[in-house]
Amino acid sequence: MTSGPGLNAGPSSIRIAVVGGGISGLAAAHRLRRLLGDDVVIDLYEPGEPGGTLRQATVSGVTVDIGAEAFLLRRPEIIDLATELGIAEHIVHPAARQPALLAGGGLRTLPRPTLMGIPASVDAVRDVIDEADAERIRGEDARPLDWTPGEDRSIGSLVRDRLGDNVVARSVDPMLSGVYSAGADHIGVRAALPQLAARLDAGATSLTDAVTGLLAAPTPGPVFGSLRDGGYRVLVDALLAAARPVHRPESVTAIRRTARGWSVEADASGDYDAVITAVSPPVAASILDGELSRLHARIPIAQSALALLAVDPSAVLPDNSGVLVASGESLRAKAFTFTTNKWPHLAGGPQLVRCSFGRYPHTLAGVSDAELVEQAGDDLAAVCGLVGLVAPTIVDAAVQRWTSGIPLYAPGHSDIVAAVDSSTPHGLGLAGAAYAGVGVPACVARADAVVRTLVRQLN
Repeated sequence: MTSGPGLNAGPSSIRIAVVGGGISGLAAAHRLRRLLGDDVVIDLYEPGEPGGTLRQATVSGVTVDIGAEAFLLRRPEIIDLATELGIAEHIVHPAARQPALLAGGGLRTLPRPTLMGIPASVDAVRDVIDEADAERIRGEDARPLDWTPGEDRSIGSLVRDRLGDNVVARSVDPMLSGVYSAGADHIGVRAALPQLAARLDAGATSLTDAVTGLLAAPTPGPVFGSLRDGGYRVLVDALLAAARPVHRPESVTAIRRTARGWSVEADASGDYDAVITAVSPPVAASILDGELSRLHARIPIAQSALALLAVDPSAVLPDNSGVLVASGESLRAKAFTFTTNKWPHLAGGPQLVRCSFGRYPHTLAGVSDAELVEQAGDDLAAVCGLVGLVAPTIVDAAVQRWTSGIPLYAPGHSDIVAAVDSSTPHGLGLAGAAYAGVGVPACVARADAVVRTLVRQLN
């Protein structure tokens, strides 16, 4: 990463600002360099260390990811990007252990197969429902489906009406909370499950019929991947090396259109031919103006935090890759990942456990880091106690908070995104987790699409 004038910059060089140095901003900078070559000047505005929420922490002498820890292998973006960057050999897969579900005060089999927790049959959720629920699911295809093409509603209201409360609380909520830090009642069908909305629009006769058509045959092999020998830092460093941006460690206060392009206002203003933002909705609302500012201000934010625990290496943990927590349980944590159970390449040192917190609309602002670690330890002890294991001793811990929050894909979110895209003028690209998915592969895909559109405009 350079810190002076752009590489080979000449008086006629294209100048582009990338505002935000997380995975979206770095992926955008990389694609800009690939498409526009050495002459383009790329200024990366990021007040902190590039990488954003793809951060790492060292606990008990081991450095691991404390932001995202894995990516879906069924999406090709990270595999393709790693191959392009020459780091594909770092991709690793998890062990064969399965996650469990804490529901009704006990550990149960995680419902599957499902579409983000929505089952197509009783068999998928048999371990978390009662007979009344089972009868409701069996008869669902005989009841008229109240769905108007083009409408949007919460996943919770749809599933609760068709399949019952227990399916929402014990199957759908745990899955959605892990992705969006919000339960089913706060997530919209059209934004989070567009394929399902499309099938309902096309005239599916029931919810289970629509879900059945979307549950493809299981793909052989692992579902998730990660990166060894440095975790996501390997990807961040490779993107920086390939993009070669000029890092400007400044906070942007405004982005304005000018007669000849764009102005980015920070410690010192800079003039550019184009700008890409890769920031959270609250930041976008504060630095953009007009309709774009108003639209971003309409996107709610869910709070999330992670306590990474290093426990006594001799401790025995449940023989699972992790535990998801259903709604209505007494625990404060919403999920646990038994990191050293899940990822064989991290075995041999301390046992690591990731404890996730945050479920919209609840706030974590009044909970200190020390309190989060204490809650994580208490909840982990409770989980271990359910299978007759002694509470593990915590030897070290670290906390990561998503201070800007996770964009909430509430009902109507798709309409906001459509309005954002139609209101975005030429020369401005909007990347990040607020538009087309919150996971790392989705962010990379959005950044790539935004850059390709911007390059066509510049040409």
